[in-house]
Amino acid sequence: MNLTELPFRTLAIVRGRDRDAALRTVLTLAEEGITAAEVSLTTTDALWVIEQARRELGPDALLGAGTVLSVEDAARAADAGAAFLVTPGLVAGLPELPVLMGALTPGEVIAATAHGALAVKLFPALFGGPAYLNALRAPFPDVPFVPVGGIDATAALAYLTAGAVAVGAGSPLVGDAADGGDQAALRTRAAQWRTALTRAVTA
Repeated sequence: MNLTELPFRTLAIVRGRDRDAALRTVLTLAEEGITAAEVSLTTTDALWVIEQARRELGPDALLGAGTVLSVEDAARAADAGAAFLVTPGLVAGLPELPVLMGALTPGEVIAATAHGALAVKLFPALFGGPAYLNALRAPFPDVPFVPVGGIDATAALAYLTAGAVAVGAGSPLVGDAADGGDQAALRTRAAQWRTALTRAVTA
């Protein structure tokens, strides 16, 4: 899993209270070209959503599970068809799947890499913004960082410029679609996101 090759350098974060709407959201994003998505395990019937999305999108889809808090969460997500895992913080002993492990401080970055993380999910990214990411990259130049938390398209560009390999996009991109909101509005946001991020992708 090469994070620098994610379409539009974006990992969509789908979290919602309506399982059918969450599934539609994953599929709509894929149709709009944002094909890498994590389904948060806080989503209603999240494992069902992952299973159904995997059937619809096929074995090669960049579909993962987010908010993984334990080895048990990870095992269930893998069984449902998740190809990668995303944690909000440090979680040891995860199975042999690519893991974006949550960290914020330098000590947590060291721990995440020691746990074998594919990349560090910088969370909550808004704590320090792009300047903080830039500061972290001085002692950790080889660590892939994926900032997550309240990132809109403008912030995404700033984080990518500061050296992020990709960004996680939740509500600024997904909105209320996974709660049953307007899928047409989701398509509009996705198109706007693509337009904004194309500059970073082709730079």
